[in-house]
Amino acid sequence: MDFTQTEAQGDLARLTAEVTGKLVTADRLRELDSAGRFDDALWQALAETGVLAAALPENAGGGDFGVLEQSAVLRELGKSVAAVPYLWSIVVAANALAAFGDDAQRELARRAGAGEIVLTAALAEEYNWEPTQPVTVARQDAGGWLITGSKITVPHAERAARILVPANVSGVPAIFLVDPADATVRSTLQQVVDWSAEYSVELTDTPGELLATVESGAQILDWLLGRAWLGLAAQQLGTLEKALDLVAEYACEREQFGKPIGSFQAVAQRLADAYIDVQGLRLAVTQAAWRLSENLPAGEAVHTAKFWAADAGHRVAHTLVHVHGGVGIDRDHIVHNYFTAAKHNEFALGPATDHLRSLGALLADPS
Repeated sequence: MDFTQTEAQGDLARLTAEVTGKLVTADRLRELDSAGRFDDALWQALAETGVLAAALPENAGGGDFGVLEQSAVLRELGKSVAAVPYLWSIVVAANALAAFGDDAQRELARRAGAGEIVLTAALAEEYNWEPTQPVTVARQDAGGWLITGSKITVPHAERAARILVPANVSGVPAIFLVDPADATVRSTLQQVVDWSAEYSVELTDTPGELLATVESGAQILDWLLGRAWLGLAAQQLGTLEKALDLVAEYACEREQFGKPIGSFQAVAQRLADAYIDVQGLRLAVTQAAWRLSENLPAGEAVHTAKFWAADAGHRVAHTLVHVHGGVGIDRDHIVHNYFTAAKHNEFALGPATDHLRSLGALLADPS
């Protein structure tokens, strides 16, 4: 395993940090601190600077950078708790269309990379902890495929030109493209911990366009989930790194009994534990991204990364609030944005227990 950062990773990370540093301010975060948050100015800036297209393959008009570079961008976006759908529109949906789609579907990926449209994926279902086995069903009639089911926490469904929807076809998962503007689709904004733009989506005999073939559906779904889990972990890494910076700075500045609170043993130990958690998550994310980039089996590494994102994320987020005291739960203070973002990343597409369960299944039966 090579830990050396590629030149492209460094360049994209610096460019993303420069863009977010100019546009994502504390005042801007307060403006966006409501349900359905979306930073249109930042999204357009990322498109104009080429950050979005860089992560797409050449056949979709992109710079042909891969998982390592995408993770570097997600890490920077996590540091600024940016309200943009880079993970879902670019890393997951557009790259899936570029990898598995036909010419028309790759054109959708190109348009997403140019910032012209938003794409997303509906990977979660209520009361179904196993996303590899969708309960949503698809049937074929003379007019094509029709999809019926319910999806939850679908990111930016109201803005999406297309939604990637896994559905069950006679016991086999297949992947479909759905137009959320169709009359048979009902989207409802959900209230989530960090006010992210996430929707419940009800499909009732909704026309769907098959991605690749039914037989390749399981492979594509594994691909989608792997990128989504890793992307959430990379985003969480950036969020926790910045949270640790904030709490360490506060512990040096805030005084009690004439001393900085960071000099107290109990506080110092909490910060030391948080530092170890962040380093552990960094290692797990790097390993998973590297294995995916090298086309090596990565299931165990990805579940490990998402477990660390959830488990370490819980501890670091609560350390952030506890050390800040009352300020940590003040919505006028930036700290609460990092707490809620960390909690969102902790539970999105499965909390720690789910990924331990999946990891245990892989270790018990690696075949």
